[in-house]
Amino acid sequence: MRFLKRFKFNVLSIYGFFFFAFIYAPILLIVMFSFNANPVNMMIWDGFTLDWYRTIFGFSKKLTESALYLDSTNQLYDAVKNSLLIASTTTMIATVFGTAIALAVARFRFRLKGFYRALMFLPMIMPDIILGIALLIFFVNVKIELSVFTIVIGHCTFLISYVFIVVSARIADMDETLEEASADLGANGWQTFYRVTMPVILPGIVGGALLAFIISMDDLVITYFISGVDSTTLPVFIYGMLRRGIKPEINAIAAIILLSSMIIATVGLYIRSRKN
Repeated sequence: MRFLKRFKFNVLSIYGFFFFAFIYAPILLIVMFSFNANPVNMMIWDGFTLDWYRTIFGFSKKLTESALYLDSTNQLYDAVKNSLLIASTTTMIATVFGTAIALAVARFRFRLKGFYRALMFLPMIMPDIILGIALLIFFVNVKIELSVFTIVIGHCTFLISYVFIVVSARIADMDETLEEASADLGANGWQTFYRVTMPVILPGIVGGALLAFIISMDDLVITYFISGVDSTTLPVFIYGMLRRGIKPEINAIAAIILLSSMIIATVGLYIRSRKN
């Protein structure tokens, strides 16, 4: 029996190693080759350099004969600004509406309550390409010009569902007797919400907001359908670079996005741990 347990432990350890290696090895390769000096074939190591990061941040770079072309730094900055603007605006809207809907479904009784709850899952399970085409047809028929505004609307249509799910899970774990005790002590509805309900569900709200922000920043399919000429986001910009060939700058941009995501996730976990 001891041998069998040790064998199972070894098999599980080996499986875990290969599982995590399969997930994180490509990410580590992207980060490593973002420092590759080879401007033509980024998969062949040709020395260490920071030129691609200097190019992204607008610093001067010496071009070699083997360098094919470099995208305008201003275009990259515009894409980053659009992504941050869209993600921030969408996060605020989705967080407010998603939290409000979660509270309404959990605390009030009304007809077709189960139907509305199931309806909130629909944007999450719907394929992105179907949702993107539907939004494009809608905007064209109502004669709304494709811009940052249409991207914000498109992202809100499915990000509200993500916030709803996260906040609903937090509300389900909340003890309703706390709200009842607050009402028995003479607090009105708003006082109970701000002093009792809000502090309890705040970690869920923060988690839903961070999830909405990251998904909005990374969305490509839906954004590709409903973005205009002057509303290119960072994922669409990177996709355009890939269509013209894999360039070393893409690895550097991916490494920066990875670092930003890790910082956002760390801040979110820290906030949730403080609130708990």
